[in-house]
Amino acid sequence: MTGEFVKDSLHGRLRRDREALLWKLDGLSEYDARRPLTATGTNLLGLVKHVATVEARYFGEVFDRPCPEPLPRWQDHDGSDLWATEDETRDQITGFYRRTWEHSDATINGLPLDAPGHVPWWKEPYPNTNLFAIMVHVLGETVRHAGHADILREGLDGRTGVRAENEQRIDEAARAAHWAKIEQAAESAAAVEAAAAGNQPLLPPSGHSSP
Repeated sequence: MTGEFVKDSLHGRLRRDREALLWKLDGLSEYDARRPLTATGTNLLGLVKHVATVEARYFGEVFDRPCPEPLPRWQDHDGSDLWATEDETRDQITGFYRRTWEHSDATINGLPLDAPGHVPWWKEPYPNTNLFAIMVHVLGETVRHAGHADILREGLDGRTGVRAENEQRIDEAARAAHWAKIEQAAESAAAVEAAAAGNQPLLPPSGHSSP
């Protein structure tokens, strides 16, 4: 397996998951794109802003190729790169992400996998690294947050998937039946656990309708 094959494989997956993350904003109102959807404030546009900043830092200054435009605050532990202010438009954030791709791709295409890099915000003995390790790291960050976006978007309107061309019409009845089957299995397992602990007799689950 050659270095170019490895690089192309990682790069191809990164390109795919970048697009998947952006697609999660498709068709959403400004409010739904921005509003906090978890107890910790996770939101869809903020995820895009965060991943764009991650890419810009790791494929920029780590290899002495700093991003040509100002970057959002980062590593301040105040979460400012994880949400969009009222002054930041969706087009500004998504445009920044796409420009980051161009800068990152130039780094990836221009350097070998063993090209040395330095991550000043990583603790010793880890700051000195290479392009391969950074590609794996950024891909992991992108996949992780694209997964977050999957769940957030499903919670908003039920839409799921990786790309628009593969999206299928939502079958509410089939989803309800699937949900009920999983709920019944969970109830059955809980009843078995309770019976084994001697808390209550083993009874069949009561069953619930889907939410």
